[in-house]
Amino acid sequence: MNKAITVGLLGLGTVGSGVIEILRDHKERIEHKTGCDVTIKSVLVSDMSKPREVPAETQLTDQYQDITRDPEIDVIVEVMGGIDHTLTILLEAIEHGKHIVTANKDLVAQHGEQLFEACQKHNCDLYYEASVAGGIPIIRSIMDGLSSDRITKMMGIVNGTTNYIMTKMAQDGVDFDSVLKEAQDLGFAEADPTADVDGLDAARKMTILSILGFSMPYSLEDVDIKGIRGISSDDITYAEELGYRIKLIGIAENDHNGVSVSVEPTLLPIQHPLSSVNDEFNAVYVYGDAVGETMFYGPGAGKLPTATAVVADLIAVLKNIRLGTTGTAYVQPQFPKQVKTKKEQLTKKYIRLHVDDKAGMLNDLTNIFAQYDLSFDQFTQRSTDQDGERELMMVTHQVSEEDFEKAIQDIETLDSVRSVDSIFRVEGGN
Repeated sequence: MNKAITVGLLGLGTVGSGVIEILRDHKERIEHKTGCDVTIKSVLVSDMSKPREVPAETQLTDQYQDITRDPEIDVIVEVMGGIDHTLTILLEAIEHGKHIVTANKDLVAQHGEQLFEACQKHNCDLYYEASVAGGIPIIRSIMDGLSSDRITKMMGIVNGTTNYIMTKMAQDGVDFDSVLKEAQDLGFAEADPTADVDGLDAARKMTILSILGFSMPYSLEDVDIKGIRGISSDDITYAEELGYRIKLIGIAENDHNGVSVSVEPTLLPIQHPLSSVNDEFNAVYVYGDAVGETMFYGPGAGKLPTATAVVADLIAVLKNIRLGTTGTAYVQPQFPKQVKTKKEQLTKKYIRLHVDDKAGMLNDLTNIFAQYDLSFDQFTQRSTDQDGERELMMVTHQVSEEDFEKAIQDIETLDSVRSVDSIFRVEGGN
């Protein structure tokens, strides 16, 4: 006999309606997998007067207490977003013994530890697969599939909005502002795109992956973040000429010196698999000592891809309820936080600058580069439309972030340097 499980749904936007659709269309399959008959009893909405399509047995409410305090509700699925108010709601729900499934990466990145502690206290589950990379099961893969390995590096495209913008800039030669407006018109970008284009959304996701992958209590404040606003069509063209494509990449590395995590525009070799990940798709590379390189690719957002991840988490909770193992999935980080200093962070860099076309200019630059032990993998220059000006493009060998920043500061003081236009990270080589 199937066990009856009742769900409360917080939010009925794109993802919330997708959750209802999957539970309806896959009802028999879910019952077969879990041995549970799932019913959505209540849905929290902000506007009760708006027409909604929900199952006949489902009631709408604009009072969250109707869900958090309902003794008949076993699991709460949160897909409404927000941070502080949502945290208050979920903590109250956990106090009343509700298991939680959430797609809220902002909440998990900033308050995950608090939520997990509450769940342990009240013997509740907390699952959040949909918080990173939409329909790609990257969290479950790290926690389960790669749990026997030591993960040393994770890098990937984890924001579909910026990847769509970068794809259109590269393929169509359109400037950033025009592509951003197009992305907003198509619904790929929010009316306020700040979190996406400035890298914060991707940084929150990389924070979550770093905590899981490295078993270390990493925090959002430790992530170096740089968005895509400063990328020009010239940079994209020059990168292609040098054998690279530019993507907004999240990179988390763990070695004997500690962990470094960044989100920044990055030049990738054209033949790198991430270079061919286009439009709103996401992909994450995971490097393990034993397994080597693995790549996870798929839709990073969207109604049904994200809802699929949410329902997969719900199925995990249902199985735990049947087995009597709820509240046991979370494992405290094994290692204390160890963040690399800028001196310990070694990266390659792309630099584009405009200089006076005069004798001794290159010698001035070379002296500064030599002072900081900075050498070059690639170097090219060309004339510009301005009289007496040259444009230089360089890709360095590995250099410490500290030495590189000092070198750039010194370069900016040279009379022969008119502007330092672009500085991006470079991964791999040709």
